[in-house]
Amino acid sequence: MYFKILIALMIILFQGCNSKEDSKELIITTNSWIGYTPLFYAKQTGELKKLNIKLITNVSLAESSNIYDMGKADMITGTQHEYNSLNDKTNNIEPIILLDKSYGGDMVLSNKTVEQLKKSKNIIAYLEIDSINTEIIKEFMYLNGLDSDNIKFINRNQDKIQSLKNNKAQDILIVTYSPYDVELKKEGFNILASTKDPNSIVVIDAIFSKKNIINTDIERLKKLKIVIDNAIAQINNDRKKSYELVKPFLDNISYDEYLESLKLIKWINKPSKETMKILRQINFKSDNIIQ
Repeated sequence: MYFKILIALMIILFQGCNSKEDSKELIITTNSWIGYTPLFYAKQTGELKKLNIKLITNVSLAESSNIYDMGKADMITGTQHEYNSLNDKTNNIEPIILLDKSYGGDMVLSNKTVEQLKKSKNIIAYLEIDSINTEIIKEFMYLNGLDSDNIKFINRNQDKIQSLKNNKAQDILIVTYSPYDVELKKEGFNILASTKDPNSIVVIDAIFSKKNIINTDIERLKKLKIVIDNAIAQINNDRKKSYELVKPFLDNISYDEYLESLKLIKWINKPSKETMKILRQINFKSDNIIQ
């Protein structure tokens, strides 16, 4: 009898240890981008809290990467650039949940025309250098025959970039993304190119995770996928409600600006075969993507 009680107590203790392990808080580091709205929505509705997942928001892709790189987060939102950059350092990161494909949401702005820029010998380009911004501007330069010798590249986070003033005496290039483009357009900067262009670089956003989290918390990650899919459905069904919930994460843009920003992405939470093919083309590992 005593032996049976001892065994029962050991089982309870073991189950308690497993429960404690399962309840370990997971941290996602992210930044302001219209494509990450499902995570903002899930945070505001308490769905992330139910999964014991914490969301840390930053002012740039680079800052978010630094948080992850320092080991202060288990997962990160980003593009293929952040994935490849972090993977080169650690070989300990994989895509787990696809979010969106940029469809005009990443863009090149300027206070000059392309023809004026081609003639300029003194262009100032503002961008987040350690991000997909660099690949976008390189493509823009290549397609338009701009010489890097004529361009001074300035690294700034998007929070500061959106505050730039339109000094017409300067030839200015800006690589940015929604919602940071809103204030820049008001200042008089115009779109010269975007990911809506047929020949543009493909920009895919996803949630990436440390490999050990995939191994130990796959069931919770599957629940997170369901939460994100539900959030996207709610965003599509009730734009007004979703706007009121997520606007603090999107620099408090107006409702009309929010609706316009949503047009600049395409959700790929339910990827087609064509999308999976594109992922392979941009070296985007898909083995552990939850569908």
